[in-house]
Amino acid sequence: MSVTSLLGEIADTGRDPVRGGYTRPVFSAAETDLREWFRAAAHARDLDVETDRNGVIWAWWGAPHDGALVTGSHLDSVPGGGAFDGPLGVASALAAIDHLRDRGLQPARSIAAVVFPEEEGSRFGVACLGSRLMTGALDPDRARALVDADGRTFAEVARDHGIDPAHIGADPAAVARIGQFVELHVEQGRGLGHCGPPVAVGDAVLGHGRWRFLLTGQGNHAGTTLMDDRRDPMIVAAKVVLAVRQLAASVPHARATVGRILPVPGGTNVIASRVEVWLDVRHPDDLVTADLVARIASAAETAAAEEGCESMLIEESLSPTVHLNPGLRAQMALALPGGRVLDTGAGHDAAVLSAVVPSGMLFTRNAEGISHSPEEHVEDSDAEAGARALADVLEALL
Repeated sequence: MSVTSLLGEIADTGRDPVRGGYTRPVFSAAETDLREWFRAAAHARDLDVETDRNGVIWAWWGAPHDGALVTGSHLDSVPGGGAFDGPLGVASALAAIDHLRDRGLQPARSIAAVVFPEEEGSRFGVACLGSRLMTGALDPDRARALVDADGRTFAEVARDHGIDPAHIGADPAAVARIGQFVELHVEQGRGLGHCGPPVAVGDAVLGHGRWRFLLTGQGNHAGTTLMDDRRDPMIVAAKVVLAVRQLAASVPHARATVGRILPVPGGTNVIASRVEVWLDVRHPDDLVTADLVARIASAAETAAAEEGCESMLIEESLSPTVHLNPGLRAQMALALPGGRVLDTGAGHDAAVLSAVVPSGMLFTRNAEGISHSPEEHVEDSDAEAGARALADVLEALL
């Protein structure tokens, strides 16, 4: 079956009528439906399906064993995200297996298609949660205590979806099953443009992190509190947003974003008592990232002092710059002659896994470079070319 046909089967799942695009946070009704869709698609291909103790779904062509060739991605999304970020890689993994079978291939070692949960971190705040747990990069106690916007812990939500939170965490047996991991993903910048090959091999994944500012002041009445008597953390938040842009613009190759602001209590006629501001910072040099975050934190403290407020910075997650396995990258490039090699500013499960297993990435063209948005787009012909390229790479690695 083609990639476009597979994606067509889930085109109505998780549509967001307010934001546009798709909202598919981990273990939501939409993401759960997608996980069931993947299981059904795998069973239709006579693949053996299992879910491990961290919620990673494995679909096996051949008996599960150590050193297998593994490919896949994620199904969760950011709020109002596009149709391709995550699902393209999952659908391409299934389509690649179809291509290999059509070629009459009998793999000498098993192949697994996988789905990792909570890659975006849009529900519990930590990106690549499933792969971080599996590899031991995230402490399970911290994961269990993570809280979503409704005040529910990851432990509670995981238990409701058949995962025992007591058993999440580092899984050496699962890691040992991965001899090599190849993740296909929609390209989230304009690196492939409108011309040339539609698929590129990944090289480096830029270091990035997420932080949360807790800005506190004095909640009060909007109508009776004089301007000079206010300790308004929303003013501090506004200054922080501007400082983020100004400071990041002064650092070559830096990217810094405030994508979420939450005032408490959030009334239109109430001066907020607290404002939470989420910060995303990325740069190829991890020392530069750390310095930029420190400068932003200093600016926030200054802004808070000016308004009679307080500022505290909390690190939510941090990933260093990762150079994907050079040997695997070279093998992948040989299987795709004439293809380009690209770095990416987006985070991926492959970058987390690269600390423990040889990992590589393929990027399928997104000509306009728009992602994390309803306007994200991949031409059908490019999607099919990506699945064929993934099949070519898998065949070469076998």
